[in-house]
Amino acid sequence: MFSKATEYALRATIYISQKGTEEKMLGLAEIAKAIDSPQFFTAKILQKLSRNNKIISSARGPNGGFYMTEEMKKTPIRSVLTAMKESEVLEKCIIGLAQCSEKEPCPMHAKYKFIKAQTIQMFESMTIQSLADEMEKGNMFISNS
Repeated sequence: MFSKATEYALRATIYISQKGTEEKMLGLAEIAKAIDSPQFFTAKILQKLSRNNKIISSARGPNGGFYMTEEMKKTPIRSVLTAMKESEVLEKCIIGLAQCSEKEPCPMHAKYKFIKAQTIQMFESMTIQSLADEMEKGNMFISNS
C-alpha cells in the first residue's frame, strides 16, 4: 500500500518510541539493523521525520542519536504518512482516476468509500504509542527476520 520508505519510517518510529529516550538516544546503525533497512536509506528517512515534521527528535555529536518524547509518542500514524508524503494515498481513487467523487464515481467508488473512510479513521486514531504497546504485548513485529 505504501512505499518502502514509508514502511521503514513506520517501523523506525515504533522502534524509536520503544527504545529511545533523551537519556538513551539510539544510533543510526542500531535503528537500521532493528528495522531491516539499509543505513543510508534509514538516515534519509530519519532526517525527514526529525526535521520539519518533528515526529522524532535527534541530537548531534558523539553521544547523539534519535529519540522520542512522551508527547511525540502520541502522534497519530497519519502524521507519519503525511511526513513521508503518502497521506494522499488514502484519499485518491482506488483505480487511479483523477476525478472520482459522489457525482462522478468510478466503478468501485460506492463500495470502496466505506473502506477508505475506515482506513483513514484508523490511521488518524492509531498513535505511535499504541503500536509500540502492541509490540510490547508480543502482538506485532517490525522485522522480517
